[in-house]
Amino acid sequence: MRTLAEQLLNDLSQLPTPTTQAEPTPLQAIRSACPTWPTKTPPTPVPKGDETTPAHQPTVPGGNTPVSSPRTPAHLPRHPGGDVPVSSPHTPAHLPRHRGGDVPGRSPQGVERNHRQRTNAVPERSTPEETPRRGTAPEATATAPPNTPAPAPPNAPANSDARPPRPEPAAAPLLTRLHAAWLGRAAGCLLGKPVEKLPLTAIRQLAAATGNWPLKTWFTAQGVPRDLLARHPWNRRSAPTSLAENINGMPEDDDLNYPLLGLLLLQRHTKAFTTTQLANLWLDELPAGRTFTAERIAYRNLLLGLTPPQTATHHNPFREWIGALIRADIHGWTHPGNPAAAAEQAHRDATLTHTANGVYGAMFIAATIAEAAAGTTDVHHCLRTGLTVVPPESRLAQAVRFGIKAAAKASRATFDTVVDELHTTYGHHHWVHVLPNAALIAAALTHADGDFAGSICRAVSGGWDTDSNGATTGSIAGLLTGSPEAIPTHWTAPLRNRLATSVAGFDGIGFDTLAHLTHTEALRP
Repeated sequence: MRTLAEQLLNDLSQLPTPTTQAEPTPLQAIRSACPTWPTKTPPTPVPKGDETTPAHQPTVPGGNTPVSSPRTPAHLPRHPGGDVPVSSPHTPAHLPRHRGGDVPGRSPQGVERNHRQRTNAVPERSTPEETPRRGTAPEATATAPPNTPAPAPPNAPANSDARPPRPEPAAAPLLTRLHAAWLGRAAGCLLGKPVEKLPLTAIRQLAAATGNWPLKTWFTAQGVPRDLLARHPWNRRSAPTSLAENINGMPEDDDLNYPLLGLLLLQRHTKAFTTTQLANLWLDELPAGRTFTAERIAYRNLLLGLTPPQTATHHNPFREWIGALIRADIHGWTHPGNPAAAAEQAHRDATLTHTANGVYGAMFIAATIAEAAAGTTDVHHCLRTGLTVVPPESRLAQAVRFGIKAAAKASRATFDTVVDELHTTYGHHHWVHVLPNAALIAAALTHADGDFAGSICRAVSGGWDTDSNGATTGSIAGLLTGSPEAIPTHWTAPLRNRLATSVAGFDGIGFDTLAHLTHTEALRP
């Protein structure tokens, strides 16, 4: 079978691709195909007094200095074969821990002093205390691509948790938005984990059996008939850690591993990283067993000695699946108000493993997130901005527009009708293909009007790649809330501010710490 597969892949690679002209992969060709490619939105000056520590931000005991560790102390583990330290989320015993919990804190003064005395290998970086935060940005002036609908915001979702009003952009510093984004990504991913790989009918039946349909809370096995579980068992790997009765922190998932790797990439190589540097980082830090579909093929191609972009094309039938899209958040988080730069950075990441629509999915999400990270609370504007970096005649753009239109016209109806329409149109694709999943993400955010609980529940209830869709939707909806406090604690408390991962140096890290590290990279040129 392996021999036959290789022969078929070789034969397929010789066939012309009929959509190449409308769906290019090189960045310059993509930009040329986008008539409304966005320009950078200048940040609004930070209001006086906004430089103070947000109420939720961890502080050093006895003062109001934020706990922030943008640099790695010299005594922490260092990257093998190089001078760049490996970041560690754990605090040595002699450093302070922040009050009110078991999440380690660090003293910026102590870290800085230790760093200067013991190493000069890492270039100086601006910390949140040294550099003014990027303020909120006015709405981008770029218009939507041709045929892009501009739906009116639908009614507030009936099945979402009650939540406080979203703060105005000026009251939501970038750091708090990033904290909410990390929490949102984790919560949405966790919601989708137990039903990953299950068909749509199974998801509906399992939720309905416990009175949880339309979906509004975590899945549970309590009360589900045995014969139903026998026909549709939970995801085998995820069930022990992702049902309501056993959630205890955020378990490992590739949808969270990739943002961690993206953070490492920016720490080591800055925003000017190359695709080759990303490839080397994967070989150094990403366990091969934690890769899937296109990422696993690209990893194998690297071991065979191939280099990008051949890593994305050689014997890779998954090059237009969802893998690059789930790696895009970090590029949007670190470019608030600059969707073009976020999309370009996502392109350098995506072309390690994907081509054409697989790359567009990453660029679309990165640009959407960059606009949300700037402080806007209008999800429809963010989605329209995301479409400006996608060739309008591509299948990805068509799928996203289809999802938005379906959700907009069904604003007063149950989301089930939207999902049924999506499955009728895109159900012939594999459940991990980028087209149906991107359409579902856009539809969920549109129908829920960006509401956090409504968005992640709709994304997961639509099936296909449930944990990935929940994660991406949760990241965007988390940014729209403006702060962790605006996300109902029902979704954040079970996370226990703890993330499990096999990415070295990050296991057990808190989402508040990740927000600080991401904030530091966002402020770097």
